[in-house]
Amino acid sequence: MTAVVTDVRAAALDWIERNGFPTRKHEDWRYLSVSDIAQAVPGAAIVAAGPGQPAPSLDGRVPDLGGARLVFVNGHLVESSNVDIPGVVVTGVAAALESDRVRVESLLALDAEPLDAFAALNVALAVDGAFVELAAGTVVEAPIHLVFVTDGADGSLLSNPRSVVVAGAGSRATIVETHLGGTSTTTTNNTVLRMVLAEGATVEHVVTQSLPESAVHLSVLDAELDAASRLTSSAFTVGGTIARHEARVRLVGAEAGVVLNGLYVPHERQYHDHPVTIDHVAPRCSSRQTYHGILDDRAHGVFNGRIVVRHDGIGTDAAQSNKNLILSDRAEIDTRPRLEIFADDVKCAHGATVGQLDENAVFYLRSRGIPEAVARGVLTNAFAAEIVEHVENDTLRAWVEQLVADRLLDAESRA
Repeated sequence: MTAVVTDVRAAALDWIERNGFPTRKHEDWRYLSVSDIAQAVPGAAIVAAGPGQPAPSLDGRVPDLGGARLVFVNGHLVESSNVDIPGVVVTGVAAALESDRVRVESLLALDAEPLDAFAALNVALAVDGAFVELAAGTVVEAPIHLVFVTDGADGSLLSNPRSVVVAGAGSRATIVETHLGGTSTTTTNNTVLRMVLAEGATVEHVVTQSLPESAVHLSVLDAELDAASRLTSSAFTVGGTIARHEARVRLVGAEAGVVLNGLYVPHERQYHDHPVTIDHVAPRCSSRQTYHGILDDRAHGVFNGRIVVRHDGIGTDAAQSNKNLILSDRAEIDTRPRLEIFADDVKCAHGATVGQLDENAVFYLRSRGIPEAVARGVLTNAFAAEIVEHVENDTLRAWVEQLVADRLLDAESRA
């Protein structure tokens, strides 16, 4: 993204200089500080990613979804395949800038109120990312797969891919975002995916993160939905010593709808954080948040959910649920479902639970001849399956099921 976005980068750096990085005094960062990140990956926060390495072998690491695929290494596009789709642009942001500088630059620019300094840093340091645009009325059956590999084998690095998805009026597609790591233990991934859905567009978004457990992963989904558009986004987090996946959705057109699902499965001393904000700006919009956490060992999980209903958000229908399964008496969960309502005639609900496996259910299975370890595994997998089942594509769902099952099996083997 060279000099064509110099003004955009300068504005982002200026914002950081004026506002600084978040501290624990910020509501969305009260359980995590910049010093925690710096200690987890020393030096990575000051060394930006260099040129991408050659495309790595992804055999067995990602599924073949049969559609377009872009592969990025350290924030640089290194492979593109099956991208010739009528009515769809699937390319890198750097290439998109070359063909339509003014418009693409406006999509990359910093919001008037950025999420935080890390989002601003992403704008300032991004060198590439995915650019996907669907023409009005276009329907894409096979998922579009965006694969991000972060590998700091040559030293500490900070990777900042910045991606954009624009769905035209009445279009429909599935976007899959996969984050993988190499062999290095000194990487920080600071990624932003910006989505803009026009009237009547429908997008399913699935993001998986299985970086090494020593890496830091900071991820943002920043979405804006116009009238009658629909977004379903499901996030599955198993990797990273610190992993934070933030979702911020603005419903700016009447009768827009969003469903956000999340499953985080930290163990040992991993920290997994899911801040969520859904902003109901327009009338008669709907939103659903369903997040499950499965925590073992000394893991720490955070769900910080927020529903905002603006003055014009009459007829809002919103619900928020966070359920957590604690498998160790040393694990920790902080859950904060919140409602901020500034309109009448709305239907909003929220709730959170934290508990252990139902011993009556365990006893029932054991009474049928099932060993205790197997019984506990069955119940834990069933708890995870309530989120996994939201993935519509059969191949993708089977892959996510295996990703989660492998993590849970690893936890059982150490029990």
